[in-house]
Amino acid sequence: MLVRRLCTSLAKFNNNPFFLSRKFINPFAEFPSSPAFLTSPKTLQFTSHRPVLPARCFFSANSPMGDARRPAVVPIPCPETADRAELYRALEASLGSPFSSEPLVPNPNPLVIVISGPSGVGKDAVIKRLREVRESIHFVVTATSRAMRPGEIDGKDYFFVSKEEFLKMIAQDELLEYALVYGDYKGIPKQQIREHMAKGSDIVLRVDIQGAATLRNILGKSAVFIFLVAESEEALVKRLIDRKTETKETLLVRIATAKEEIKHLSNFDYVVVNKEGELDGTVKLVESIIDAEKAKVNQRNIVI
Repeated sequence: MLVRRLCTSLAKFNNNPFFLSRKFINPFAEFPSSPAFLTSPKTLQFTSHRPVLPARCFFSANSPMGDARRPAVVPIPCPETADRAELYRALEASLGSPFSSEPLVPNPNPLVIVISGPSGVGKDAVIKRLREVRESIHFVVTATSRAMRPGEIDGKDYFFVSKEEFLKMIAQDELLEYALVYGDYKGIPKQQIREHMAKGSDIVLRVDIQGAATLRNILGKSAVFIFLVAESEEALVKRLIDRKTETKETLLVRIATAKEEIKHLSNFDYVVVNKEGELDGTVKLVESIIDAEKAKVNQRNIVI
């Protein structure tokens, strides 16, 4: 009776014959008790053609199946009492792989070290002592068109060539850098650098400030640039006077040039003060710079 009243009330708002009928009939009564779509296997079709994959099996650490990638458990003897070789083998077996004897980090790259500074600061003296205390250093002998000074040795201090020969080297692209300094040419032969870097040697280049600026443009950050200075202007002038290799005109030019060259200090990576009578300390500082560069994670890499 309650259901019939409900259907009558709903019929007032709906024109569906189902609700207008006085006799409530089960709308699902016409379906057979065993419909064909439930019994006929032909009607069961899958729209997806994706292959059915086997279910994955996961095993916990305590599962008897274990983990096939995990190395077998190997008893490790007590480190305090075990034989070293026995402990070493047990550790290898426990980790599942032998320990490598290869270096953990590669050998550092050879460096190109550019040493520059005003005339009279002691560049030659520093480089000479550096070569004596560090065997892996190769000093690149510069080619020059100037005349040989007393005590200098051709092929050791400089390669002394004529201006015509120097110009021929320029034309054949045999020089990494060259410049006209005080009326004479100076340049760095490429072949020397290539040969000794291939042997693993560090390269030291001695250039003036103009040459250092040119090399910075060519080599960028791939080389180490060290600026060598005296402890004061007074000390620098006294050293130039004591060399007794200049006329009064050239002496005045060198001093004026040195005052200007010091202003370029900020273009270098390091500055080293070469105090009078403290050559060994200066060389140790240069060695420390080289060692620090070789310990860097990101090595300088240079191609000549």
